[in-house]
Amino acid sequence: MLRQIGIPLASIIVFLALWELLVWANGWPNFKMASPSDLPPAFIRYWDLFLSMGWQTLWRTVAGLALAVVVGTAIGMIIGFSRIARDALYPLLVGFNAIPKATLVPVISLIFIGQHDFNTVLMAFMISFFPIAVSVGIGLSTLEPEYRDILRSLGASRFTIFRKIALPKTLPEFFGALKVSVTLAFIGTNLVEIVSPHGRGLGALFKSGETNGDYPLMFAVLIALAFLGIVLYYAVVYLEKVFAGWAERPQS
Repeated sequence: MLRQIGIPLASIIVFLALWELLVWANGWPNFKMASPSDLPPAFIRYWDLFLSMGWQTLWRTVAGLALAVVVGTAIGMIIGFSRIARDALYPLLVGFNAIPKATLVPVISLIFIGQHDFNTVLMAFMISFFPIAVSVGIGLSTLEPEYRDILRSLGASRFTIFRKIALPKTLPEFFGALKVSVTLAFIGTNLVEIVSPHGRGLGALFKSGETNGDYPLMFAVLIALAFLGIVLYYAVVYLEKVFAGWAERPQS
């Protein structure tokens, strides 16, 4: 436990120290590059905004990520069990994922005018479901055919095959993709929060700092986003240990 907490904490302290040293060595003012020592006053001054805006960013990100898990798993099941569906859907999925999501923000905002929460959740979903769909699809498509044949001969449905055999087999790949999707979901959330004229959340707070030339506030928002990302990442790590701990190899 001490190793699991101490090593990441030490790496964060080293990173902040190097950041402080870089700013000090170059003599940069805080309106050019804020240092870690400039951030506590910003957190103290705007602590109420960080709490309220951070909560709005967090719940929208989690909602978009949860939607990505449901839809991504469903698409992964379809392309994993059906070769025809895989050949038909993969080009569409790859093409959609190749589109820069920042270009979709104005389109979504025009289609769903005034629905800021919905737009934010939708963007978090759109940017994060692809890794989940691909990982589940690959896991199912590489399932040993002997298992399928035996269970089908016993009258098992595809859902039963998925629940009994395929799901446990794909869990390591699924959680690996979910770790990637966590960070992507935050990117989608903040895209809408920054671009939207009526945005709320940490992205809007970042935009406010940019508009007012408050660079310590801008960097404090970035640190807050990084903190929320780390929290969600380790929440996924915890769930992985609970549901797929058997796949983890012991390390020396």
